[in-house]
Amino acid sequence: MKRPQLITIVISLLVTTGIYFFARTTPKKKVVAATQHSADDGHDHGAEDAGLSIDTILNLAKKQLTEEQLIRITTLENSISRGDVKDQQIHVYHQLARFWGDSVQSFMPYAWYTAEAARLENSEKSLTFAAQLILDNLQSDEVAERRKWKALQAKDLFERSLTINPANDSAKIGLGACYLFGEISPTPMEGILKIREVAEKDSTNTYAQMMLARGSLISGQYDKAIIRLESVNRQKPGNIDAILLLAEINERMGEKAKAVAWYQKSLPLAKEADLRSAIEKRIEELKK
Repeated sequence: MKRPQLITIVISLLVTTGIYFFARTTPKKKVVAATQHSADDGHDHGAEDAGLSIDTILNLAKKQLTEEQLIRITTLENSISRGDVKDQQIHVYHQLARFWGDSVQSFMPYAWYTAEAARLENSEKSLTFAAQLILDNLQSDEVAERRKWKALQAKDLFERSLTINPANDSAKIGLGACYLFGEISPTPMEGILKIREVAEKDSTNTYAQMMLARGSLISGQYDKAIIRLESVNRQKPGNIDAILLLAEINERMGEKAKAVAWYQKSLPLAKEADLRSAIEKRIEELKK
């Protein structure tokens, strides 16, 4: 699977998720350990298939904590087992998520506890939010093992959400994207078919078209990707993801002038200074 180039990664980090700093403390080492019990069924969802367990992830993340932070996190963790009421457990999971997200800026523990709270709440809104959070992050993760772990977590959450509301097209697309980007199936076609089901029902669904375009990009079907992205651009001219992907694809095809034109169109839409700087740098490189 070809990973996105610099600009695509910057989009995912700065535009889609808005939490690019989380990547700094995510563990890269593979260590298989016993799994921590989940909130509802005693399993780290997908851990065995991914080759990672949440215990491994948390133990590695804790090595970066100060003594004061370690005391705080241990106190919160111990309070989970004492919480007999579901609402109390949910509250603790949210506290743990905020700790890892705000205080430590470590994405995987943050995502795990957000997901566990969502599983306990078992509402379409909370499950979809947690699933989308993880899906957005995994698309820019360069480490296959972490990407697969995240995909399996998001898949579980999307499936729970669809059990509540089978008509949620966004969740269907998200589920397909888990297969597409997480490599949790021998072939990306399983994910593409799930997304295509929505796109064929509603050709104006830009989320579905964007995901199918990314799928075409992964498989090297640039012409198909361009058709879908140009359609998105006509429907939503301000969609910076579509514009930058069009620039990247034209660059890969050797169409430097077209790539520069698309990159230039994206500049007024780039709100983050780092993103604008990366785009400007790429334009200058292509003009040489």
